[in-house]
Amino acid sequence: MEWNYYNTFITIAPDCPAARATVPPDKKGGKTKPGIEYELVANSPYMYTQEELLYEVHVRHKGISAEELEAGGTQLRDEFFQKPMACLRASMLPKKYGWGIHFNEEGKMALIPMESDEYRRFAAGEVQHVKLLAAMRNSRGK
Repeated sequence: MEWNYYNTFITIAPDCPAARATVPPDKKGGKTKPGIEYELVANSPYMYTQEELLYEVHVRHKGISAEELEAGGTQLRDEFFQKPMACLRASMLPKKYGWGIHFNEEGKMALIPMESDEYRRFAAGEVQHVKLLAAMRNSRGK
């Protein structure tokens, strides 16, 4: 199954509470999933596909060691992708923290702050050959 987006921009959720893009806060126990997503993509724009990011966030969130990864090989990755999971339209980055997500023609992603001119161009459909998708709503209400 293909998990990646290409030439796509995920806008913030229609009910996103953020007034501007913010960095997800850490919890006392360490980084949250949105915090790990943010750190990876913000520090390395256009390095990860959605698939690569989902797996890397899983590995870091679960604290899987390099030794475990080496010993498990592709089996750990295969097992991870056999389970149903949400795509980045359900990520808290566009749902709560005000980040748009752009996927280029190679499926690699970057975060675009909602208050930026670049975000406005993407969201207005001014960037050619880029499909727009909204992040999922936070609530089922109106």
